[in-house]
Amino acid sequence: QVQLVESGGDSVQAGGSLRLSCAASGDTIGSACMAWFRQAPGMEREAVAAIATGGYSTYVADSVKDRFTISRDNAKNTVYLQMNSLKPEDTAMYYCAARSMACWHYPFRVDKYGYWGQGTQVTVSS
Repeated sequence: QVQLVESGGDSVQAGGSLRLSCAASGDTIGSACMAWFRQAPGMEREAVAAIATGGYSTYVADSVKDRFTISRDNAKNTVYLQMNSLKPEDTAMYYCAARSMACWHYPFRVDKYGYWGQGTQVTVSS
């Protein structure tokens, strides 16, 4: 079992920055691949970024590429999502997810992740 706790969500103005954190505990083998997803009201959950165990392989959605960066600190069992140049369309609940399967295999498929956090709200105003 892996427990995930997100933090860092806030309300910011367009153009601002936020850094989200996801602290993992429990069976760390189950968090070989960790990812961030987001879900806006009335929308499907969509992938934002994923990162492999060693942190050397990352996958970032085209919609946020060049603005968002995913990283991880394995010593702290924590994954981060640095979000810059935020836009109103980035407004959503952001979820951390983890799985034991390697990241290269469908990193953006919601159904491939077995562990989820409760989410942290990001609101971007224009």
